Amino acid sequence: MSETLADKKLRTLKIINILSEEYPDAKCHLEYKNPFQLLISTILAAQCTDERVNKVMTPLYKKYKSPADFAEADPETLEKELSSINFYRNKTKAVISCCRSLTEKFAGEVPETMEELTSLSGVGRKTANVVLGNCFGLPAIMTDTHLNRVTQRLGLTENSTPEKIETDLTKIVPENLQVKFSHIIGEHGRKICKARKPLCSECVISSLCPSKNMF
Repeated sequence: MSETLADKKLRTLKIINILSEEYPDAKCHLEYKNPFQLLISTILAAQCTDERVNKVMTPLYKKYKSPADFAEADPETLEKELSSINFYRNKTKAVISCCRSLTEKFAGEVPETMEELTSLSGVGRKTANVVLGNCFGLPAIMTDTHLNRVTQRLGLTENSTPEKIETDLTKIVPENLQVKFSHIIGEHGRKICKARKPLCSECVISSLCPSKNMF
């Protein structure tokens, strides 16, 4: 018998309650001091580790303090500065273009709506949700690689594309818990529900997981 939506909502709440106790300090792993920094770092973090982005960008934000600084940056210089980040050439173009739009269309301020954020170069729904959830306190499902993997294994979604996963999860995760859900699921994915070999024997939500011991 397939799980009803009501049952799935109830199971999701149980998962949230357990993982909230397991990871009380779960948060965004990118280091930032304002929405602008988180926006740029999230663009750069696509297919790259947060640790690498933090190592590169923490000193660079002392040089590039505003969207205008990036907008006016010399592309070759910025490419060299970002060269240890995956796909740095394309990301350099995206960052410069994004910051030009921020200065020209939004007076150098990071917008607070999905529509406006996704109008910026290099910004998809995932990046926009990271900024909306962490900086502006808005409901947001952050579909990073950990969340996508863990929610699939938990049977909370049968989809594999981030936008469809987001749609599925918004139906079962209350709006006021979506940011917390994203953080604790991400933490669980990093520490227990790992990509190659999940540690099912150490998992505190294994009783709620249809995929336990299948790997």
